[in-house]
Parts: sequence; structure tokens; C-alpha cells
Amino acid sequence: QVQLVESGGGLVQAGGSLRLSCAASGRSFSQTGMGWFRQVPGKERYFIAGITQSGDVTHYADSVEGRFTLSRDNAKNTAYLQMNSLKPEDTAVYYCAKHRGLGIATSHTTYDAWGQGTQVTVSS
Repeated sequence: QVQLVESGGGLVQAGGSLRLSCAASGRSFSQTGMGWFRQVPGKERYFIAGITQSGDVTHYADSVEGRFTLSRDNAKNTAYLQMNSLKPEDTAVYYCAKHRGLGIATSHTTYDAWGQGTQVTVSS
């Protein structure tokens, strides 16, 4: 079973950058698509970025398009979410997740393994 561990969260000023990492144990992580979600208290987990198994296709939510970049290194079983031009509304707990298939999906119900989350706080 795949276990995912996020890191790289923290406190940053608006306009700043952070890079989140998602390290996976288990070989199956490199064989499927993966995604990042974020969640604020009282709201559902929200898709923000996904990448195919091969890493050649990515998809982003409109709210982060052009500011966030998702990449993966299958040899290292790790994915990276580069977040630039951060805004206070980006404040949330960020989760990485393993998709059941090779592609990208925006519904959290199609992901079968999740990390514990990492807090990102953007101050104004």
C-alpha cells in the first residue's frame, strides 16, 4: 500500500513562493496519476492540480493556473508543487493523493491514497 508524506508548507507573505513535496513509499505511485487538493475548515477538499503517470500532461484549477506548477520524478517516487505569486486565499491544508488510474481526475473520490496534509498560510 502506498503511503504519501507531504512537506514544504509554511507561512509566507503574499506574492511569495513555496514548493511542496509529496514523497511516496511503494512502487505503485509511479504507475498512476496523482493530484493535489486543498481544504479549508468547513469546506470540501478542492482539486487544484493533477498530473498523468508519465508526467507529460498536467491540469490545474482556474484559481491556480499560471501560478502553480506540478511535476513529478518517478525515479524518486516524488511529486512537487511549485507555488508562486501566492495569495491569502491560497491559505489551506494541502494534500497530495494517488489516482486509481493513469490520468487526471478532479474528483477526490477517484483517489485511493492520501497524505496527512501540510499547512500553507499566506499573509497579506
